[in-house]
Amino acid sequence: MEPAIRQSLRDGEKLGLRYALQIPQVAASGFIGSRAGRRAGSSIDFQDYREYQPGDDLRFIDWGIYARTDRLTVKLFREEVTPHLDLILDGSRSMNLKNTAKSNAVAQLAALLATSAANAQCTQAVWLSGEGFQRLANDTLTPSAWDKLELDSKRTPEQSFEILPPKFRRLGVRVLVSDLLWPGEPLQILRRLRDGAAALFVIQLLARDDVEPPEHGNLRVVDSETGDESEIYIDSSIARQYAENLAQLQQSWSDACRQCGAHMTTLIAEDLETSLSELEAMQLLTPA
Repeated sequence: MEPAIRQSLRDGEKLGLRYALQIPQVAASGFIGSRAGRRAGSSIDFQDYREYQPGDDLRFIDWGIYARTDRLTVKLFREEVTPHLDLILDGSRSMNLKNTAKSNAVAQLAALLATSAANAQCTQAVWLSGEGFQRLANDTLTPSAWDKLELDSKRTPEQSFEILPPKFRRLGVRVLVSDLLWPGEPLQILRRLRDGAAALFVIQLLARDDVEPPEHGNLRVVDSETGDESEIYIDSSIARQYAENLAQLQQSWSDACRQCGAHMTTLIAEDLETSLSELEAMQLLTPA
């Protein structure tokens, strides 16, 4: 892992000490933990029965009911809950735009969110897209101990979902960090991210160059996923068209987020530390 990324993890960890993750009431996870919850879990107080669902603890199946009815039923107990954060990072090459603060901002923001989750007594999992989704090495430790945060995949997060989707915890808080600069239908991936979550937050992280490309002159363009290069001449009409296309993309994501009950904001990598109030406004963070 690059030294600059390692330092950004340290910086984000330090910055995250100022915040705590806001936990929705429905973020009860069903695991024994530090908070009393409303829904069924795994403490000693029996509450009810329900039909077995894939992933349920086999120890709680009532085999007597199965013998009588041939139906798998699990016992429900009053829970103590540990809230959980699933942090989903776009590992594609577009998140590592040369001569910008983008890759460092990914690391800093991820570390900040993980630290704020720890301040809220949350467990966490950090998922990185690539050849499918994989857990980041050492992601249960403090961010300064993470490893293999590599932003070099040729695949978009949507393509990664098709190869190997992440195994999210049910009723956790989920946060997607991506520039969202890939073709496709936002609603499709948002529905997959939102399914079973207590809340979903989408943070579009852009470099200033993503937002404000040069207005005039020749420009060599490199496709960050494929490596294909081309030469184009930028004039005012092309710059205007780019701005309109970006605005249209952002609007499509915003509309899709509203449709599936997610929250979205856009941050500029070079201005990250001065724009964290946006994360408070979307009710993701609160001052610790």
